[in-house]
Amino acid sequence: MPSESTDPHDRVANNQNTALLLIDIINHFEFEDNEELLETIDEMGKHIASLKEAAYKAGIPVIYVNDNFGKWRSDFHTVTDYVIKENTRGKHLAELLLPNDEDYFILKPKHSGFYCTPLDILLNQLGIKTLILTGLAGNCCVLFTANDAYMRNFKLIIPKDCIGSNTRKENDQALKQMECILKADTRSSTEIIKEFKNMKPKKKIDDEKKSSEIIRK
Repeated sequence: MPSESTDPHDRVANNQNTALLLIDIINHFEFEDNEELLETIDEMGKHIASLKEAAYKAGIPVIYVNDNFGKWRSDFHTVTDYVIKENTRGKHLAELLLPNDEDYFILKPKHSGFYCTPLDILLNQLGIKTLILTGLAGNCCVLFTANDAYMRNFKLIIPKDCIGSNTRKENDQALKQMECILKADTRSSTEIIKEFKNMKPKKKIDDEKKSSEIIRK
């Protein structure tokens, strides 16, 4: 497991064993008190899309960690079809950030991306030491995933413009907690992307050696 970094702002430049996680991005947004969040998701989605594109160029794997919405017979395609074809409030964001064939997709039953999922195994197979967390909600599933990642000694990067919560106040509180307690780097995605450009793409490993097919899209 990785050791503690003395300077969190050096994590991307000095560590190529990095993965980008998109948490609950494929989302129906059919929950209460989300009016303020809905006003911000388009801008957040654009920042995540830019970060994702930069990650591809830097050879950083992209992993979708998504709620199964309590549908235990679902898979990635079922979840995506539900959000897009049912014309939910999250349709536009889902279309903007749809995974491609190079991405990984893990369904989670609860708040944390680690709880009862193969995420730990996948990250170990990929040799990941630093996680870039993006998505929803900043004060819930992103925070729970960040807590579990921190306890597993992963270094954390959580761009402040790439997560959202029901209110800006709740989002700011979550960011402050993750920065102070979990030692997360919360600089903007623009600053992180600048560091991506200094990275040499990692050599791709054969898919069969990286992970089992069940956790790939």
